[in-house]
Amino acid sequence: MKTCWLVDLGEIEYGAAWELQRRIVAARKADAVPDVLLLCEHPHVITQGRNGKLSNLRASNELLRRMGVSFFETDRGGDITYHGPGQLVGYPILNLAAVRRDVAWYLRSLEEAMIRTTLEFGVAARRIPGWTGVWVDAPPTVLGGPAQEAKLAALGVHLSRWITSHGFAYNVTTDLSYFDLIVPCGIPGRRATSLAQLLTAEISRKDVSARIVADLGEIFDLDIQLRDSGELEDALQLYAEQRLVAAV
Repeated sequence: MKTCWLVDLGEIEYGAAWELQRRIVAARKADAVPDVLLLCEHPHVITQGRNGKLSNLRASNELLRRMGVSFFETDRGGDITYHGPGQLVGYPILNLAAVRRDVAWYLRSLEEAMIRTTLEFGVAARRIPGWTGVWVDAPPTVLGGPAQEAKLAALGVHLSRWITSHGFAYNVTTDLSYFDLIVPCGIPGRRATSLAQLLTAEISRKDVSARIVADLGEIFDLDIQLRDSGELEDALQLYAEQRLVAAV
């Protein structure tokens, strides 16, 4: 099994998390750190992938400002999505070359972890051919109107020399009204849902994160070891200092 550090960042601004990923990717390319799985929540933010269309943003800059929602254009795949409190966001920084050099397989594996986790809470989830992410059948009483497929989790990844970054966003107790600001993932006519909306029992991000970490570890054959953010920062700082010495 490969070692993978698990670091839960808690709530962190999107830009800070993106910069941290860049630093980890650089260190991972040099084998200065093992694989890393970052878990976090973001304050309200809308992100657009490199294949996204700005037309899928339904809100003006002024409305976003008034609602306290930031906006980022990113280098991940996929279209447009929303992150916010109550959503479990995972950023695996993995050396895929040591596992399997197959981007489609990687995406399906991330989906599989979330499908398994969802089933462990008693909710059937699945893929839809042609659409990334994890989908469920939301009952009419949840979304209003006829039953339809609703998106529970979204994916968007980036690879550089087979090192992964960005990742997944799983709606646990997310305020789904913020998805009205966008066409989620650029798919008209489909709504987002959350695990809390599908369950009668109370649920938390912590409940879901423990299970999804276990499922990711099993699927990718990872020995996942909990680390705090200080240990990760120390390793990244040491790598940066070694680069400076080598450059002299």
